[in-house]
Amino acid sequence: MNSRKYGLLLLLVFTFLFNTIPAQQAKQDTELAKKLKALPGVVEVKEARFTSSFFSEAYEVMVQQPLDQSHPKGEKFQQRFFVSHKDYTSPVMLETEGYTANSNPLKELTRILNGNQVIVEHRYFGRSVPKGRRWQYLTLKNAAADMHHIVTLLKTIYKGKWVSSGTSKGGQTTLFYKYFYPNDVDASVPYVAPINVAQEDPRIYIHLQNVGSPECRKKIKEYQIAMFKREDELLPLVKAAADKRNYVFSMGLSQAYEYAVLEYLFTFWQYGPVSCDNIPAPDAPKEVMVDHFMRTDALDFFTDASIKGYEPFFYQAYSEIGFYNYDVTGFRQYMKTVKRPTDSILCPKDAKIVYNPQTLQNVYHFLQYEGNNIIYIYGEWDTWGATQVQLIGQTNSIKLVKKEGFHSTRISQLSPEQKDIFYNTLESWLGVKLNRI
Repeated sequence: MNSRKYGLLLLLVFTFLFNTIPAQQAKQDTELAKKLKALPGVVEVKEARFTSSFFSEAYEVMVQQPLDQSHPKGEKFQQRFFVSHKDYTSPVMLETEGYTANSNPLKELTRILNGNQVIVEHRYFGRSVPKGRRWQYLTLKNAAADMHHIVTLLKTIYKGKWVSSGTSKGGQTTLFYKYFYPNDVDASVPYVAPINVAQEDPRIYIHLQNVGSPECRKKIKEYQIAMFKREDELLPLVKAAADKRNYVFSMGLSQAYEYAVLEYLFTFWQYGPVSCDNIPAPDAPKEVMVDHFMRTDALDFFTDASIKGYEPFFYQAYSEIGFYNYDVTGFRQYMKTVKRPTDSILCPKDAKIVYNPQTLQNVYHFLQYEGNNIIYIYGEWDTWGATQVQLIGQTNSIKLVKKEGFHSTRISQLSPEQKDIFYNTLESWLGVKLNRI
């Protein structure tokens, strides 16, 4: 046989073999992949991106959950979570998302624990949305039961210590999970997690009336008043800037603008994107006024895309979790469109909103009297710090507040003394040596 015919024959053989071997056999499942696929209710396991220097493998998993956790044999939906693996005996950092979990980043607390990482997407977000989005099943109790089910499954794989954590609404989720299932994890570290005790908690106003310096608060209010007074002059520039960002406002640009001017105060102290020195004077050129306004991203909050994406959050906020409103003192006479401001306008239009105050009152009482092994992390100037948990000495939990910190406050930003308290406390609870970063 000449070489040309021989080469052709080999090509045909390899093509036949390649096309007849099942795709899943091209790469053998790892031990962890097999374990995950064998878990009851798991319907999908696929590789996920991960930080290769830290984890050895990672997976995106879909698991069936009851839509109503009080009726486990009833209608199901699929919930997403990520598992990033170090080894089977190391601690597990459980990230309790409050929103979508569409990526798998290495979390700060995972590095501290030098362990495995599990990120759970919240029901009604991302890929974890039930058909029909029947809002009555979006409750804190159901969401906590989702978490409990996933942790129960994964504890058959991971036998080490478990620490739950989350940021902002994810931090709230950590605390709600702790309330409903106090013994599921060995410790909890919620970041910047508010616990509101009213549908529109007035403690937000008190915080905003006292945060920072009097001079800075005065500059902020003068800027807001000027934005209202100069609305007709500034709105065309705002529209041009919004169009460049492809913003769409079904509520109308003027209404979105006025809401965003009210929101500016909350956003300023939540994230601290600019210093008080950079707030424009009331008579600054219109271009300067609008450029500053757009850099705060307050207007983005009221776009159609943002409202649609956060519908589940606003349903929860106005039915159980609580939110805030705006103090219009000194503004009302200048507002042209918004007469009675309330962020309840951002709730899903197809949802019946009935506020249940009892859930958060029960949670708050539990955290003060029974919530042990919790380390609360807050930023002093963060607006959401207004409704932080107030400890009364009835538990072993501690609270660390970063001086002049914002909503971005993390363990790595705490003072050396606070870091020592954090590491020493968590090590004593877990009985493991931490990686001090």
